Amino acid sequence: MTLFTDLGLIEPLTRALTAEGYSSPTPIQAKAIPRLLEGRDVLGIAQTGTGKTAAFALPMIQHLTKNNRRAASRQTRALILTPTRELALQINEGFATYGKFVGLKRTVIHGGVSEKPQIAAMASGTDVLIATPGRLLDLMNQRKIELAGLEFFVLDEADRMLDMGFIRDVQKIVRQLPKERQTLLFSATMPDAVTDLAKSLLKAQHERIEVTPPSTTVERIAQKVMFVARENKRLLLAELLKDSTISRAIVFTRTKHCANRVAEQLQKGGVKAEAIHGNKSQNARQRSLASFKSGDLRILVATDIAARGIDVDGVSHVINFELPAEPESYVHRIGRTARAGLDGIAISFCDREEMGALRAIERSIRQPVPVDETHAFHNAPPARGQRQDGQRDDGPREGRSERGRGNRNGGPKHAGPKKPGGGGNRRRRGGGGGRPWENRPQAA
Repeated sequence: MTLFTDLGLIEPLTRALTAEGYSSPTPIQAKAIPRLLEGRDVLGIAQTGTGKTAAFALPMIQHLTKNNRRAASRQTRALILTPTRELALQINEGFATYGKFVGLKRTVIHGGVSEKPQIAAMASGTDVLIATPGRLLDLMNQRKIELAGLEFFVLDEADRMLDMGFIRDVQKIVRQLPKERQTLLFSATMPDAVTDLAKSLLKAQHERIEVTPPSTTVERIAQKVMFVARENKRLLLAELLKDSTISRAIVFTRTKHCANRVAEQLQKGGVKAEAIHGNKSQNARQRSLASFKSGDLRILVATDIAARGIDVDGVSHVINFELPAEPESYVHRIGRTARAGLDGIAISFCDREEMGALRAIERSIRQPVPVDETHAFHNAPPARGQRQDGQRDDGPREGRSERGRGNRNGGPKHAGPKKPGGGGNRRRRGGGGGRPWENRPQAA
């Protein structure tokens, strides 16, 4: 068994790890740390919760400690670029933990708060800058931050950067980086745009480390789907939460509006719940996260973007109130449970308009999700390729919204992502030897 002491880390780092009870690295840490200590560029393909922060933080701290020089005014020696405020703060906590016995200065830059303290912190320079793209680019344009002296660059959650529309900001920032630097790029998935970005950022002889195949699910998570009419979803959620074994849960919605409505309904029913999404202030989001971590808050209702960076042990359940449009997001969502060696349960609500999204998820994870028919609101869909009256009904093609059916009440009607090129999925619902839904495995 590999130990942290086998990886060539300096004593202050191994001492900090021992103090936290860490002795053995995760697969991404065991593979990335030696390569980064050698000065290699690294492309890491790994899901959230695999220990990515320590994989780049430990060698970065060692590099900065050994090459002990001061950063110039308004400059940083290392930059970690991350898509969300929550993830930036989480990474900062990791650096504080691993670097507790070395004297590196850290600065966090993100939106949603006053820029004045951030400008003041950068005036004398910093060793490690952890930033979100928008605020960083803004301060760079004001000439409050310069990157000429950068030694180490990390782009974290690259695929989510693309989803959130940050790619142009990232490209503008990258153009300001010095050519002589060490670079690490992390992404859970590798769409073409991320592949192109990696080619432009990393040295030709970079190390590619893939510890988990893209879009696979965590084995310790018990998954199940509940078929339910859209109008009964909130009733089903309220009924489920009467179960005291759901001690701490994250409920996922597609939209901010839906997150607010779900949280309000739960509060009216006497359930301690709060919504977290991009329209909430930074202080409000941090208060909600702190309450959730401490156990004062039982339910956190979140959108996909806001949930990036939520790293809370002891989440017993993840509930997909609405299925995600992208199959990869399903894996990210359910990965919020079954952390720190614990088991977890993922429950997905699925109405008839989400059947395409469910099929896309099952193809992505390469297994069917067992059906739970025991709840009071069970609303079974027809067999694949069949109408209720037994006649064939190809229906709308997957990945395309149903034409002529408007959507004024929040959330897209389409049931999955489009294929590249915008043509949709041309395979009909009844094709491919699809199994009738009643023959799907049943949840335990």
